Amino acid sequence: MVLTSAELGATNGGGGRQDAAGGEAVQVVISKPDHTFVLDVEALERLLLVDEIKDRSVVVVSVAGVFRKGKSFILDFFIRYLRSRYAEYTTDDSWMGWEDAPLEGFAWRGGCERYTTGILMWSQIFLTTLADGEKVAVVLLDTQGTFDCESTVRDCSTVFALSTMISSILVYNLSQNIQEDDLQHLQLFTEYGRLALENTGSKPFQKLQFLVRDWSCPYEVEYGQVGGNMLLERRLQIAENQHQELQYIRKHIRSCFSDIGCFLMPHPGLRVATSPKFDGRLSEIEADFKECLKRLVPMLLAPENLIVKEISGQRVKAKELIHYFKSYMNIYSGDQLPEPKSILAATAEANNLAAEGAAKERYRNAMEDVCGGARPYLSGDRLEAEHLKARDAAMEQFDSVRKMGGAQFSAQYRDRLQADLDNYYGQFKLHNESKTVFKAARTLSVFLTAAVVFYVLSGVLGLVGMYYLANLCSVLVTAALTAVLTWSYARYAGGMAPVAEAMDAVANLILENIMKPAFRGFVEKGVDQIVTNPVTCLTGSGSSLAVDENPAHPIS
Repeated sequence: MVLTSAELGATNGGGGRQDAAGGEAVQVVISKPDHTFVLDVEALERLLLVDEIKDRSVVVVSVAGVFRKGKSFILDFFIRYLRSRYAEYTTDDSWMGWEDAPLEGFAWRGGCERYTTGILMWSQIFLTTLADGEKVAVVLLDTQGTFDCESTVRDCSTVFALSTMISSILVYNLSQNIQEDDLQHLQLFTEYGRLALENTGSKPFQKLQFLVRDWSCPYEVEYGQVGGNMLLERRLQIAENQHQELQYIRKHIRSCFSDIGCFLMPHPGLRVATSPKFDGRLSEIEADFKECLKRLVPMLLAPENLIVKEISGQRVKAKELIHYFKSYMNIYSGDQLPEPKSILAATAEANNLAAEGAAKERYRNAMEDVCGGARPYLSGDRLEAEHLKARDAAMEQFDSVRKMGGAQFSAQYRDRLQADLDNYYGQFKLHNESKTVFKAARTLSVFLTAAVVFYVLSGVLGLVGMYYLANLCSVLVTAALTAVLTWSYARYAGGMAPVAEAMDAVANLILENIMKPAFRGFVEKGVDQIVTNPVTCLTGSGSSLAVDENPAHPIS
């Protein structure tokens, strides 16, 4: 299934062109003239927060490597395969398309100057079902080439490292051979993996696919996967007499990726390399290149070969991928390239934030089920019991998720989660109390009671000649009745919310500080009177009755 850019509401984002099938390259990481990078959060959310895909696990395939070596060109064949396989459900080689059809997708061109900048995401999100029955979203990323004449080493490291950390399948695009500097650059960009391995005991990155373009020695090792893996074994081989630095590079690369492979591609032909009018037509590409394409692309993108993005053993959903983008971009906002430890901290932060968000969502869903808007009023004790039950379940879920950074790093997120859950409980508690009739009529009752009390006092004080106080009580009666009318109008009309809230606060103060203490004192005094002098209470006599201990004396 394909979600087109029209369905996603995606825009160009300054990074691509729209093709005939409706998809386009959306620039999610923008390269600025001052050699900084900015994340286009809105563009990223438009692509990944679509209802159909936001809760699905993602497969992220990206191509990275030296500039002007055909990364965008090969990605467009990935798009052609995904469209044909997942939209039209073809299973044969017909996905290659017509011989005279121009190649569409990520923008590319011939020449010696760089073309792609930043990181671009293809707006069509491809949905497919894995062998285990889970439907996943396949995302394609194109990246700015490394080591062009306009980029600093920091720029190259930033883009390659971002691509490596986000991807589940990273295609490392090389030219003609696997050289020692290629391995050294890869070691620099994946130094984060070494630290992650020390802290988690697992390999931080998933699949690394070396793609050697224009391989010119098929007489030594053949084109394709078999020959590529033979060449890779030679390049990553560790010998006893090898220099320690070279051994460390190879051990480091193997320790950072769960799966490493290599594929050798022939040259596509002089027409492709030299013609300024070449537009990707298969008829102008050499036959052996096309045959290798038919093997390479399904090897990476067939449903049985897809690799879901995982961090610390947990599958990443589309909506969670945004957290990782944000966290990784934040560490590159400074003036210097961050230390690998900073990258580890960013990954651990995003990992903990995702676990924290999932735990909060579970708590809110559980509480909505028992005291949401459509649910009736619950007693305070039962609501608190439900809160404790939901909070314990949410905390248990947070603790059960495997998180990077260790327990000490996660402790701050756990404490914050617990505090937030308690705050949510306070909100649910207020919402629950608002459902009771007594809560809704409390302000009205307080002011009406005050009016009645002052009215009675006014009459009593007038009878005994205390006219000044009687008049004051009459004024207070009028004020209480005015408050009743004002509050009723404000609640009915809804246009005087601040006034109504202020009157609720005043009523609450009167109730808590005057009425309740007075009533409590009256009740306690009555109980004490019954206990100490039951005869007076039964006869209603105001005089003090005493029983003489001497029966000879009459009762006075």
